[in-house]
Amino acid sequence: MNTAEYIVKRLEELGINDFFGLPGDYNFNILYAIENNRNTNWIGCINELNAGYAADGYARVRGYGAVVTTYGVGELSVINAIAGSTSENIPVVCIVGVPATKFIQEKTLLHHNLQEANYYAYMEAFKQVTSAVAYLTKDNAKSEIDRVLKVLTKEKKPVYIAIPDDIAQIEIPDSAPSLEWSSNKEALKKASEKIVQKINEARKPVIIGDVLVKRFDALIEYREFITNSGIPVSNFLMGTDLIDMEYEKYLGAYYSKFKNPIAQKYIEEADCLITVGAIYSDLNSYGMSLPHNINDSIAIYGTYTYIDGKRYDNLKMSELLEAVNKKLTPKDIEINKPNIGYRLINSGDEALTSGYIYQRFQEFFKPNDIIFAETGSVPYGISQIKYKDNTELELQTLWGSIGWATPAAMGAGIAKPQSRVILITGDGAHQLTAMEIGTMLRNGLKPVIIVISNSGYTIERLLSKNVGSKFNDIVQMNYAKFSRVFEGDVWATQVSTAEDFDKALKVTQIMNKMCYIEACIAQMDVPQLVRDIAQCMKDKSEQTDGEVINTERNIDTNNIISNVASSSFEYETIVHKAFITDNNQGGVL
Repeated sequence: MNTAEYIVKRLEELGINDFFGLPGDYNFNILYAIENNRNTNWIGCINELNAGYAADGYARVRGYGAVVTTYGVGELSVINAIAGSTSENIPVVCIVGVPATKFIQEKTLLHHNLQEANYYAYMEAFKQVTSAVAYLTKDNAKSEIDRVLKVLTKEKKPVYIAIPDDIAQIEIPDSAPSLEWSSNKEALKKASEKIVQKINEARKPVIIGDVLVKRFDALIEYREFITNSGIPVSNFLMGTDLIDMEYEKYLGAYYSKFKNPIAQKYIEEADCLITVGAIYSDLNSYGMSLPHNINDSIAIYGTYTYIDGKRYDNLKMSELLEAVNKKLTPKDIEINKPNIGYRLINSGDEALTSGYIYQRFQEFFKPNDIIFAETGSVPYGISQIKYKDNTELELQTLWGSIGWATPAAMGAGIAKPQSRVILITGDGAHQLTAMEIGTMLRNGLKPVIIVISNSGYTIERLLSKNVGSKFNDIVQMNYAKFSRVFEGDVWATQVSTAEDFDKALKVTQIMNKMCYIEACIAQMDVPQLVRDIAQCMKDKSEQTDGEVINTERNIDTNNIISNVASSSFEYETIVHKAFITDNNQGGVL
């Protein structure tokens, strides 16, 4: 079969039946291969960035995703989405149709190019934000496709494949590569024995689970580890949905100093902290305030593990957890279980508030729902809900690209059309990518969409020195009317009272169509947790600003010159500051 048919078939075998993207004359041969494969579909999106977000959402619930763009203008548009997928271990294949080989070799100036043609410039950009790149030729087409797919399945991060127009049509052998990999046996034995030893010796062990458990397909083994070990367990923000919240040794989520002092106390007093799949970042772990260096105890990642600061490579998370499970002696540790979730209150005709919205979500969400929560203030309201078991919550807390959730929810709906997909977004973020509502309707999707409308970028207002700064304003829209612009079956409403919000949620449960709710609240109405975190971030930012200002005001150029030879890092940072502070001094240096 030809190269384009080969890559489509290999991706189909990984569970990718739907390809997102936009057409361009350089990628037609790839699109023909998708359309001619009876098991794959083409999902045309509004723009390439949205297509990348959609592939991200598809991969989150299906395992893998794919996006197809054209050379230059298309691939540069999708690169932000691909970077986000890399940041959060979402395995997406970015396929780019590029001009034919002869034009590349002759550096012919074709459209979508810089004035001085450099056909490898954009691949170089993708090297920085993917786990592997490949530029296909007649000699390497099959081997390069096989190589990057092996990286994709092991690292669970995006890969980039550039296919020249003529190479897409050449015939290559149709033999499937082996994409499976296993742990290094010696490392697996040593690491599992060391982990069991540390847990057995510990008096106050605590487990913190996080999102990479899902990304590396280790959820079953993780849950067995929790129940077999008898160790108290908590989670960071993106790991909210990992276990049944009714579990007797669930401490509730870790919110640092902001909330849930029970979990905070157990974690801070732990003599053996076990993190599984953790992303320890400012927003995901609420300020990175743990009194532990997580890699100094036991930290299990997707393909490697740290124990007492020593790294063990080529360890598959699921295999390591399974090996530990077989050797563990269960602990008998009683905990003070905290109250988890919102306290439900009755509705009335009072004005709708964010607090009311989130506590109502708690009873609205059902098992097997797939929930996409937009970046900003939404994740911190939605993280405090007591979820039913097997409810899936998807966040993009590390990369944090606003607008992601709308097309990502569309991708999830394509991936699992029988599941109820719920999108919770803010008005500011929604405006960036809301045109994909039309793509949802065009493909017969029936999500529940709740747009929390409060006139601007609320989280940015909280982080700004002046909450009234005009740069946080947005164009005002009637979102309920906007959703009806597109051809398709949609029920839409705008609500501003608690009673009407309740009625709208009930209507969605009997409607067999897209349901779109604009929930209007006051401009600065956010959960208290959001305010606390925003204030903490502002305080840290102001402290940092002060340090930088003081450094720049007290620059000693003689001292800078004397230290240049001994420290390249010092040279790079300090000379830059000197140039900004005093142009003449910067020029001399």
